[in-house]
Amino acid sequence: MPSSEKAATEPGWRQARGEASLSDVHRSIPVKSSGPSWRRAAAFVGPGYLVAVGYMDPGNWATSLAGGSKFGYTLLVVALVSNIMAIVLQGLCARLAIASGRDLAQACRDAFPKPVAFVLWFLAEIAIIATDIAEVIGTAIGLNLIFGIPLEIGVIITALDVFLILYLQRLGFRWVEALIITLLGVIAVCFAIQIALADPDWGAVIKGFAPTTQIVTNPEMLYLALGILGATVMPHNLYLHSGIVQTRAYGDTLPEKREALKFATIDSTVALMFALLVNASILILAAATFNKAGQTNVAELGEAHKLLAPLLGLAIAPTLFGIALLCCGINSTVTATLAGQIVMEGFLNIQLPPWLRRLITRAIAIVPAAVVTIWYGDAGTAKLLILTQVVLSLQLSFAVFPLIMFTADKKKMGDLVAPKWLIAFALMIGIVIAVLNVKLLVDFATGG
Repeated sequence: MPSSEKAATEPGWRQARGEASLSDVHRSIPVKSSGPSWRRAAAFVGPGYLVAVGYMDPGNWATSLAGGSKFGYTLLVVALVSNIMAIVLQGLCARLAIASGRDLAQACRDAFPKPVAFVLWFLAEIAIIATDIAEVIGTAIGLNLIFGIPLEIGVIITALDVFLILYLQRLGFRWVEALIITLLGVIAVCFAIQIALADPDWGAVIKGFAPTTQIVTNPEMLYLALGILGATVMPHNLYLHSGIVQTRAYGDTLPEKREALKFATIDSTVALMFALLVNASILILAAATFNKAGQTNVAELGEAHKLLAPLLGLAIAPTLFGIALLCCGINSTVTATLAGQIVMEGFLNIQLPPWLRRLITRAIAIVPAAVVTIWYGDAGTAKLLILTQVVLSLQLSFAVFPLIMFTADKKKMGDLVAPKWLIAFALMIGIVIAVLNVKLLVDFATGG
């Protein structure tokens, strides 16, 4: 039953649910109530991979390239820790959606006073704009590297993704997921070939996954580490996952919801482990090529593209880099558009046709992104990409702590309330993120 048909009040919430999240595709994918469990589990495969896209977007490339070229394999542990954090937080998103029937934006609107909800909406929009800047730049650079299209025209072309989503969703949400998974497969193949060509020091790679205090004590390394964290655990992904999980028609009984939560968590965990492989591959490639050759300040995507051929000795290497980057950019703009719609609808509860809502939410994000990208041009893209990821990291707490609050509340979650150990772990993650962000701000203020 759509959430708009539910009772006017619900225990634990200040106001009733409004329209269902992504109402045009809400509960549109059937889930069989009988048959083998693997077939029921297969119905939930998809949302996790849309979320995983955010863990390998163009902003991630810039921070990982910068980290790998400057510090070798040292920051691999940050990618691993970030991925563990992501698995926990995305699991909580699925739990919130399935237990309450709300995405994170709707939950904030229904739980907090209007001024608080408005501030959280504003911060979420800033996060999505920062996300879009990274994705617009990445897609435009990818188009430039492969087809020679100028950056300014490439930025405009990225806006057309909204029509791609409208077309695919008309065919069914599974088509959106199929596009994303296919492009992820292309990215994985491109990186597998590049890593094989780079022939990294696997002993150093393994050591890179071990923690070191230098990451916290070195301000420059901390800045890049926070950029990787911001590029990995992204605020818009928390809103996105809690919305797209509800595209499954999993039923309303407690056993059905428990099974849906189990399969949705498996889907996101497997997808995020795949994302870690790709994410780590970017850093390993930078460490094995640029750092090894003494090129310690590579962060520009275009510069990395030019350097790969002479360092790896094959002309195909930069082509693979460009193809993977373009696929990442397309994937990321598609998922950011969906996240923008979920945030706008959820916080403001606007009642407009789906196609118009998607156009409006896309414009809010892409107009400032396009202006900033064109203003900076080719020269400043790397600094801008890394800055967007740090901005995302600073925004994280404003999405993470409400998520933890909601999933820990028995009145709001009912029998699917998160266990205490999980909440304690998630709270520790939230505190670590907040403390690291405070240290970053202090370093900026003191010139550290």
